[in-house]
Order: sequence, then structure tokens, then C-alpha cells
Amino acid sequence: MSPDPGRTVPTRSFEMPIPYQPAPARLSPHADGAHVHSLAWARGMGLFDCEDGRGERVWDEERFDSMRIPLLAAYCHPDAAPEKLNLVSDWYVWMFWFDDHFARTFKRPGARQQAKEYLDRLRRFTPVGSAGTASPANPAERGLADLWARTLPGTSTGWRRRFAGSAQSLVQGCLRELENMRDGRVPNPIEYIGLRRASGGAPWAADLVEYAIDAEVPDRIAGTRPVRVLRDTFSDGVHLLNDLYSYRREIEEEGEVDNGVLVLERFLRCGTQEAADRVNDLRTSRLRQFENTALTELPPVVEECGADPGERGRVVRYVQGLQDWQSGSCEWHRRSSRYAASERPPVGRAPGAPAGLGVPASALRSPNGVTPGYPFRLPAFDMPWKVSVNPHHAGARAAGKAWACEMGIVGPPGGLWSGEKYDAMEFAKWCAMTSPSAAPEYLELMALWFTWVLALDDYFIAEYKARRDVVGARVFVERLACFMPLEGGEPVPGNCVERGLADLWSRTAERLPAARREAIRREVLLLAAGNLWEMGNSVLHRIPDPIDYIEMSRVAKGVAGLGARLVLLVQQLDISEELLDSRLMRELVNAYADHIDLTNDIISYRLETEAERHLNNGVLAVRNFLRCGLQEAVDIVNDQLTACVQNFERIAGEELPGDAADVAAYVENLRHWMSGNLAWHVGNSRYVDLDPVAGVVPFPRVLSTGHVSAAPPPSDQGMQRLAGM
Repeated sequence: MSPDPGRTVPTRSFEMPIPYQPAPARLSPHADGAHVHSLAWARGMGLFDCEDGRGERVWDEERFDSMRIPLLAAYCHPDAAPEKLNLVSDWYVWMFWFDDHFARTFKRPGARQQAKEYLDRLRRFTPVGSAGTASPANPAERGLADLWARTLPGTSTGWRRRFAGSAQSLVQGCLRELENMRDGRVPNPIEYIGLRRASGGAPWAADLVEYAIDAEVPDRIAGTRPVRVLRDTFSDGVHLLNDLYSYRREIEEEGEVDNGVLVLERFLRCGTQEAADRVNDLRTSRLRQFENTALTELPPVVEECGADPGERGRVVRYVQGLQDWQSGSCEWHRRSSRYAASERPPVGRAPGAPAGLGVPASALRSPNGVTPGYPFRLPAFDMPWKVSVNPHHAGARAAGKAWACEMGIVGPPGGLWSGEKYDAMEFAKWCAMTSPSAAPEYLELMALWFTWVLALDDYFIAEYKARRDVVGARVFVERLACFMPLEGGEPVPGNCVERGLADLWSRTAERLPAARREAIRREVLLLAAGNLWEMGNSVLHRIPDPIDYIEMSRVAKGVAGLGARLVLLVQQLDISEELLDSRLMRELVNAYADHIDLTNDIISYRLETEAERHLNNGVLAVRNFLRCGLQEAVDIVNDQLTACVQNFERIAGEELPGDAADVAAYVENLRHWMSGNLAWHVGNSRYVDLDPVAGVVPFPRVLSTGHVSAAPPPSDQGMQRLAGM
């Protein structure tokens, strides 16, 4: 049913904006049967008998009927067969009941450990390889065990793996929400969108779409970028719509802080009505990107994957199923009582001003106004770790410059930088601050690698991005593998980047066992290929989605891959591949990599958007995604930096597996990379001095508090030309 265009739904805080609904919702003819079935199922699982932490029943049958959860399944899966509709309806009943039970039982002071134990037990009921589970001890476990056993038979291994991951993320995401409520911390908009994608219900619902209408996407297609964009934009649409309808219940009754309306209200400093309208506009933008991706990007990829007619049909049904879910969700939210106000007293802490590490960066701005050289006020970066400098940095500086000259990276003919420019960028100083305890020979090797990585970036911009030479760029990237041979010879280098890589490979490979050597080779190639993704955005004049941008930057900028590997090499640490691929270690490395990358995005904003006409910048991505001002975008990205530090320390405080000494050394060196990288960026002329012969910015002074300050870089009038692209 299409919405009445003149209709608004009044709440205590704002009038509901009209949500974008790409097509009328369709109702399954089996809706009544699903309601009868799920009511009986909920009774059988004991959901109506379970009490919360105050001794009150979580649900009764009257509450169940008014929420009309089976109607959600009937609207979102109008083409599902009766038996599958019944099962999907049961899943939604369990999910909403679990959400309410968790909120009323554990969202109270001092309940975190109990909540963690409760959630850890639930993970045992979603095993990837088997329909069998542990013995259930309560209604939550009983319902999950029953659903798992009924769902897995007949499904593919790939789908089971995806669905198990989504289900476990959905459950574990409750703990992060609990921590934000405990701290009274409102996440910043980009952090919030990312957390919701990682642990919200929409990715899990997208998996159920595949199941409900026999539309399993083949693994080789499910892992492609267009399908990932479809899932992400679908998830954003689902979550943002729910934020509009659930605002009153979550904020006024439950004391939640994880709600998109509240997030924009806090960080954009606007009224609730404006925040709600912005959330609605953002949702519309995400759904239109979904439509564009489905029409323009997905078909060529399906063709490249060699999909047969049956597989193509499943992909088409999957896309239609996701669209049905969006329309059906709109209709159900208007008909369900789930988010209507109740007389139940508030639970937990009502949100006040943001506190702790979640304070918006705008509250930490320098009082001096706009920093010369930047079109915004440079924020006071929150860095809790002091910076140390390796005592061997002078030797690394001399070795690095000599090598860069020998490779042809510095100086004529054909050099990327003049000697003066190279000296001003102080690459060896970066290495000395990020690797303060490295032995002299390893510090020198690190200086050569860092020089080569930035030379690759500048060479690619000058030779291919500036001319939009996509074909030449692809050939260049493919040739780089030849200069890192696992056995045999190599071709003659044709430029300074190839020459530098060949020399670096000969210096590095001999120090590593075969598996570690292959890993570094793989990461170098992923780093180089990331330039092709960035170039594709530039050619299409496409500013990426900030969450997608952050995730891609881990590969495209090489920090999570090559950078993390070089930490192991330079510090001579022995950590197994299995440990490096563990969930906690990947989360730790991602937090470190995001901090490195986003620091660069703030400092390099002017250079990248004005001089290089670059669209792949985190500040620009946030500004475009949220339709906010430049200073607001900078503040949000800076707050994300603070969140990275917080997440890093949270993970580091857990019991990481592996040899304690090597893991502790690895963690400490990742801290050095984050603090040293920030100190180098805020005082270096590479990103603010657009004239290679201009003066050099003095090296930053590191305060005893761990905060970093810098002398003002050269002045500039700001950037205006990007809008004319």
C-alpha cells in the first residue's frame, strides 16, 4: 500500500517525514497462516512465560498480537512459499523478542558481565557447519536452536557461512550498544552507520531474503563489490527507517544512544525535526544508490563471473527480494504498535550531553579559528600515547635519500621529487617515530619501503590519474608482480617505481620464510590495485560511501595489509598466519589502519581535493554522505579517530591468543605507528605545501599530554574548484 502523500505521523519530538518507497508493498496470501503458526511457535518456545530482570513478563499474547510481527514477514516476503514464510516469521519473532528481553534484562548498571556470558552462550547455537546445537537452557536458546535446526538443511555451505556470521554479529552487537549506553556515549554518524551494518538486523534479514525465495547468490558473485554495495545500501535503508519510527521508544523510554536521529541531532547540532528530515533524506539517497548499483554495476559483474541462467535468475530474484523488503518494512512500521509509546518507566540512562571519548571533536577545536593552510579549523587530535624517536634516524635519512636518488625517484631526469622536496617531507622522521625501537638496518629498510609507497602514489597520480588513462594504469599495476618473483628472473624496470620495487624485493625477500614472503607480495599487489578502485571513482566523478571508503582504504592505502606486515618484519616478531587472521587481531589491525588512513584524510584534504582533484578522501566522503558542512565533516572524522583509539584499547585489553611477548610487542608497535604517524602528518609539508619550492613547515612539538600541535602551515584561500568538476 502506498503512503498517503499528505500524511504525517506525529510523535512527541517530531513529525514523521514521508519515507521513500520505491514500489507499493505487496502482502503474501499466506499472512494469516503465518500469524497462527508463529503464535503457536512462540507459546511452544516459552517466550510468553519468560521474565525480565525486574520479574515482569517480557511479552504476553496481547503484546504479540499488537506488534503484528508475522505481518512484517508477509509484507517483506510476499512471494515466499507457506512453509518458508512460517519459518522466516518465526525468525523475526525470535529476533524482536530477543531484543526486548536483552534490553529489559541487561541494559542496567553493572550487568555487562552477565550480558556477555548470556551472549557468548548464544553463539553456540549458530554453528556454521551443522544444524545441531548445544542443549538449550532458556527460551532464547531454545528458540534459536529450533530455528537453526529447521533452517540449515538444504542450504549451501556459502550461505550457511554468511548467515551464521550475520546471526552472530546481530547477537554480539547488543554488547556494543550496552557499552555506549553505560558510557552515555553517542557514536558519531560514520561510526554509527558502520556499527549498524556490522551488527544490525538488516544484513541478517538480507540473508533470509535469499532463503525465503530460493535466491541464494553464488559465492563467487556474493563476494563482489556490487553485491556488497547492495547489501550495505539495503542495510542503511532498513536501519535508518527503523531509527525514525523507534526514536521515541529508544530515546525517551529505553535510554538508548544508538539511534540515527539522535546521532545527527548531536553531531550536526540541529533540532530533532531537522535531524529526522536529514535521516529520511539520507535513507532516500541510500536506496537510490541501491537502484543505480543494481541497474548499472551488477549486470557486468554477473556476466564476468560466467553465471548460468539459473544463477542469473537467483540474482534477479535476490535484488527484487531486497526491494520488496524495503517496501514491506515501510508498510509494517505504519501498522505495528511496536514503536508506539507505552507507560513503562524508562530503562537505563537517558542520554545527556556526549561524554568521554565520544565527545564531538568540535568541542576540542583550537580557539584560534581556521588554521592557515587549511579550509577548516584543524582539530586538536586526541592521542593518548607519547611519541618516541628512534636514535638511528639520521642514518635512515641518509640511506633513504641515497636510495631514492639511485632509483630515480629523486632528481632529474624523470624523478618524482626534487632533493629539496624530498628533504622537506622527512620520510625517515616518520619511520623513526613509528618504529622507535627498530634496529638500524631494519629502520633503513622501513624508510625505503615508506619512500616507495608514497612514490607509487605520486607516480600513479602523475602518469595515470591526471590523464584518466585507465588502460595504462591497469597494465602498470599488472606489471608490478613481475618485480617480486617467487622464483626465476624479472623484466627490466621501465620506471623509478618498478626499479625501486625490484630492489626492495631483493632486500626484503631474503629475510623472510616463504609464507611470509608470499604474504608481503600479495599485500603490495593489493595496495597497487587499490589505485585502480580510486581511479574508477575519479573517472566516474563518484564520491564513495564513507563506510565503503574506510573498508576499501585498508586495502587501497596498504596500512592494514602491507603496513601491518612491515611491523612484523621491522620488529622481527613471530606471529602465525592463523593468529593474524583471528577475529580479534583483525579488529585490532582495522582500528589501527583506520586511524592511520583517516589522519591522512584530514591533513591531506586540501592537497587531494584541490591540487589532485581527488574524490577518495574520508572528509569529502563524510561531507557528501551526510550533506553537512566541511568543518562538521572534519569534526566527525576526528571523532572517528578517537573511536579508533578507544576500540584499539578495548581489543588490546582482551585476552589475545598467541605468544604473549610477541603479541604484546606487536600491539605496542601498532600504537607507535598511530602516534608517530599523527605527529609526522601535522607538521609535514607534504600535504599542505602545494608549491614544491615553498618554505618548509617546522617539525611538530609533541606535548607531554600526548596531544600534538604544529606550527601553522602556509596560508591558502581554501578550495572551491571541486564543485566545478
